[in-house]
Amino acid sequence: MDIADVVKASGLPASTLRYYEEKGLISSTGRKGLRRTFHPSVLQQLALISLGRGAGLSLDEIGAMFTPKGPDIDRELLLSKADELDEQIKQLTAMRNGLRHAAACPAPDHFECPKFLRLVRAAEKGKLRIQPQTAALTRKGKA
Repeated sequence: MDIADVVKASGLPASTLRYYEEKGLISSTGRKGLRRTFHPSVLQQLALISLGRGAGLSLDEIGAMFTPKGPDIDRELLLSKADELDEQIKQLTAMRNGLRHAAACPAPDHFECPKFLRLVRAAEKGKLRIQPQTAALTRKGKA
C-alpha cells in the first residue's frame, strides 16, 4: 500500500505514519519513487496503536508489545490501565455529581452547602485530580 492509501484508510496524517515508523511501531516495506509503501497489515497495527493510545498507553508501552512475530499483548499492563480507568471513572463520577448538585443547589451561597464544601475539601486534599485522559482520546497525530 502506498502511504497515501494508508493515510486514507487510517485517517492518520502521513507525518504520524513517519513518526510511528521512526519510533519503530510500524515499518514500511520499501518505496515507490519517493513514497513509502506498507504491507496491508499496517492498518491492523495502526488500529492497535489507536486502541492503546485511547486506553492511556504510551507509545513506548505499545511498542514493547509489537514483536517480529506479531503483537504480544501485556495482560498485566492492560489490567493496570483498566484499574487506572476505574479510578478515573470514580473521580469523574464524583465530580459530575458534585457539579450537578452545585448547579441545582437551593442554597443562596454555594459555600453554605455541605455537599459543595465536601467537594471543595476533596479537591483541596488532591482527591479529585483528574488526569487529562479524555484529551488523549480526542487528539490526533503524534499524541
